[in-house]
Amino acid sequence: MERMAQFQKVSSGQFVGQATEKLGLSEAEAVRAYESIVLPIRATRGSAGYDFFAPVRIELAPGQSVSVPTGIRAKIGEGWVLMLYPRSGLGFKFGMRLCNTVGVIDSDYYDSENEGHIIAKITNGSSDKTLVIESGKGFMQGVFMPYGITVDDEADGIRVGGFGSTT
Repeated sequence: MERMAQFQKVSSGQFVGQATEKLGLSEAEAVRAYESIVLPIRATRGSAGYDFFAPVRIELAPGQSVSVPTGIRAKIGEGWVLMLYPRSGLGFKFGMRLCNTVGVIDSDYYDSENEGHIIAKITNGSSDKTLVIESGKGFMQGVFMPYGITVDDEADGIRVGGFGSTT
């Protein structure tokens, strides 16, 4: 297998800012959450997906959504992309989904203004069950995939921002 990427934590300031804004944490709570962030890992040698872990306890009523700053960024080699999906057990039990269906993390996202901070907006798709993800538990998985471009591709733009910055 080709080794073409590396997970890293974003800076404390980047995570704390996003965690206070999106999760309503106090600054002290956000700092504690940052200190406990675990880099994504594969569970077994045969696993394609790297498990992403919740930085804090998340509780969602049916139909409720939240943006989860993971505190993670990925340095990805050119010609590769990181695709993000819900953990399958949460999808089956709660209909948990990523609000954009599949997250796409491009290799140049790493150098964006937000440090390439991976933020996942998740929804509890259940009609009658509260979704609880404990801090430190896996909620999403990422799979690295190669991609190609057209023979007449002339893209030469440089990314500066995060979500929606390329169009």
